[in-house]
Amino acid sequence: MNRESGSISIQTENIFPIIKKWLYSDKDIFVRELISNGVDAINKLKRLASIGEAEISSEEKFEVKVSFNKDEKTIKFIDNGIGMTAEEVKKYINQVAFSGAKEFIEKYKDKMGEEAEIIGHFGLGFYSAFMVSKKVEVDTLSYQSGAEAVKWISEGGTEYELTSSERASRGTTVTLYIDEESEEFLDEYKLRGIIQKHCAFLPVKIYLEDEKFKKEGEDRKPLNDINPLWLKNPKDCTEEEYKAFYRKVFNDFNDPLFWIHLSVDYPFNLKGILYFPKLRHEYEISEGQIKLYNNQVFVADNIKEIIPEFLMLLKGTIDCADLPLNVSRSFLQKDSNVIKLSKHITKKVADKLTELFEKEREKYEGFWKDISPFIKYGSIKDRNFYDKIKDVLIFKSINGNYLTLNEYFEKTGGKKEGDKEENKIFYASDEKKQHQYIKLFKDQGLEAVVLDSVIDNHFISYLEMYELNVKFYRIDSDLADSLKDIETEGKEDKAKEEKLVEEVKKALNIEKLEVKLERLKNDETQAVLLMAEHERRLQEMSAMFGAEEMNKMFKGEETLILNKSNNLVKALGSLMDKEEKKEDFQMICSHIYDLALMGSRGLDGDKLEAFLKRSGMILERLANI
Repeated sequence: MNRESGSISIQTENIFPIIKKWLYSDKDIFVRELISNGVDAINKLKRLASIGEAEISSEEKFEVKVSFNKDEKTIKFIDNGIGMTAEEVKKYINQVAFSGAKEFIEKYKDKMGEEAEIIGHFGLGFYSAFMVSKKVEVDTLSYQSGAEAVKWISEGGTEYELTSSERASRGTTVTLYIDEESEEFLDEYKLRGIIQKHCAFLPVKIYLEDEKFKKEGEDRKPLNDINPLWLKNPKDCTEEEYKAFYRKVFNDFNDPLFWIHLSVDYPFNLKGILYFPKLRHEYEISEGQIKLYNNQVFVADNIKEIIPEFLMLLKGTIDCADLPLNVSRSFLQKDSNVIKLSKHITKKVADKLTELFEKEREKYEGFWKDISPFIKYGSIKDRNFYDKIKDVLIFKSINGNYLTLNEYFEKTGGKKEGDKEENKIFYASDEKKQHQYIKLFKDQGLEAVVLDSVIDNHFISYLEMYELNVKFYRIDSDLADSLKDIETEGKEDKAKEEKLVEEVKKALNIEKLEVKLERLKNDETQAVLLMAEHERRLQEMSAMFGAEEMNKMFKGEETLILNKSNNLVKALGSLMDKEEKKEDFQMICSHIYDLALMGSRGLDGDKLEAFLKRSGMILERLANI
């Protein structure tokens, strides 16, 4: 062909500075765009061959090759796809990319200060090459019989040159002459990382080579997996394949707990795998990694408009052809498919949890400690999700087994119906600190659950809001109501008991402390300390927000339950009337209170020092020192 040069007709002096400015924060995207173009060219050729409009050898191996040369400061993107004629170059390179230039400028002129990605708008994907290049060459030969190879050259302005080429093989080579500011992309490690991030699952093999050290034949290994596991039928996938894929994609050597294989054809095309990872500790749940793809091209991580917020704690891959390569939040917020997609993913997770509970409950219970933060957080964030999984929420019992809410009420006498009926659920928040109360519950044959996660305070408040008349009480908040007095022979000396209570209160002299005398089943326990649930929650909330003054102002009233079955408490009754034993009475009352306090929340500071000093004095008296 004759040499041709010209100027691209657009209504702005130069669009390339705008492209560079807009895409500066994500310059490596040019690798994805140019590789994707090569893959598209190969796929187009395959489709033409499948309908008899192109001839290709059955032996031909298709590939996209990225070749770099540090000395010449070039990166080449080479494919053996459909290629282009001179007319197609003029159409697809010169015209299509700039056909909407005026519209582009008008649309985005008020947003130049925002960080945004415009690749994909108005066919600008190819021109991402100029983000890192001072010159770009396109050398191409069409698949069409008798086609002439052509070369297109531009140095980043509106000027171009189109000439004949000596290329003899079908396909396209895009050569980037890297500018000084972008020489970092000539590093093999850098290029390899970008390709593996954006193109790890493209359906055509991708190779990376240093032109100075070319590898041929079997030594060449593709950087991508052309058949990702999510494209397979779930029935054809083995457990080991799921685990191997997880380890490979997320670099996690711990096996996932379980996974959900997504496969939808209508009303949108969606495939993917969501993994529930095993957490090393509870505070690790801040963020997982959901990778989004469009036809196997990486789009983004963790887009909350698509992935429900609570599921971002998971790891997984989601491939949806209805997502644009250019993911903008403004687009997603308006797209109806995105809302449907988010709801569908939530439903599939709920269905999987229900299936595990109903068919593999033992396995489900084994996972519970790890997955419960996900589920509880999801319930709080999404009412629809809660409604779907509320019947499979389980709670660890103080006896070691797991119970749903309905099973808990069945064990404790059935759920009471009616607006005024309160359904109490007792719980322990710290099995070690509340061991004494747990033992009292067990001795009495009562049931309680363990809620020791950082999210549980919020979770039980949420349950109380939506479940009719369900109220949670910590195991040390309502003991007197739960443990009924045991009938004994003869009449109790009520006057003496009332006097003992008053004398103990006087001896302790603690503001907002109520003292009661009850008969506990466990004779060894001298006393237990109780605080009303609502008062304790108020204290915890004010402490959480650092409101120390408010905490002091609303200090909750506590109740000291003295166990009249205990020998030491019985001895107090005889000591209180003896003047010479007044000091002993004072010391024993203080010690009993501190023991109860230790069993409730522990001692610190001055109280611990006083307890230790008093313990020493008691031991000295026992030894008659």
